[in-house]
Amino acid sequence: MKCFFTGLTDPGLLRSSNQDYYYIDPHGRFFIVADGMGGHAGGQEASRIATQAIQAHLNEHWDSDLTSPQMLRAALVLANREIVKDQQQHPERSDMGTTIVVLLFREETLPEGDKVEEVWCAHVGDSRLYRLRGYDLEQLTEDHTWVAQAMRTGEMTADQARTHPWRHVLSQCLGREDLAEVTIQRLDLHPADRLLLCSDGLTEELSDQTIASYLKSIRASEKAVASLVNAAKEKGGKDNITVVLVTVDNFPRPELTIDLKSAPPV
Repeated sequence: MKCFFTGLTDPGLLRSSNQDYYYIDPHGRFFIVADGMGGHAGGQEASRIATQAIQAHLNEHWDSDLTSPQMLRAALVLANREIVKDQQQHPERSDMGTTIVVLLFREETLPEGDKVEEVWCAHVGDSRLYRLRGYDLEQLTEDHTWVAQAMRTGEMTADQARTHPWRHVLSQCLGREDLAEVTIQRLDLHPADRLLLCSDGLTEELSDQTIASYLKSIRASEKAVASLVNAAKEKGGKDNITVVLVTVDNFPRPELTIDLKSAPPV
């Protein structure tokens, strides 16, 4: 499966530091967005530790016999363990944590011996994965938050949730000894689908309808990503903003288009 991808992160207008972190695999195999929390140093450390641990684990076990869900689950559990270990070594960062969303493209061997490329997503927290197919934008991940749970049980509407004072209260994040849930799902993709990974600095400022309008009207990936970040800043930019965009190509091209200029070092 041939893809085009790019990413961008921005501290926003009110934060003095950027606690988001993202990574784009140069071969287009996997993509990571993390949104740290726990103060200036803590949030930056948590998102960095998680991203680096997941990146290292996926690279190390890519050609192993582990299934993609097994590999993803182990990577996120490892990232959680590494953050908890850092908390124990540095008590001043004891309340740090991070959300995470990972998108993975990997060739799997079927029982009959045939090979097929499958696409998987793993996430913890409220960093999101969206899919634009044609004119329809769909949120593929479900937030691990108090208000999202209330929406699922019918106790709260989407409009109420968008402005609720507890909308940022997470029910799950990396950096907790009692981590109970890593959500992993297999994705169905069609040619020309666009996959958007983002931190809540984007979705706090822009509605799904607005995000869809940018993705539908701007085909150039770099311009679309920059436009989304700028639009979030124009709406207030209260939090760090990170966007990674992956577009499944319609037609064969000689090579992938990769933009790593704005990716933090890992």
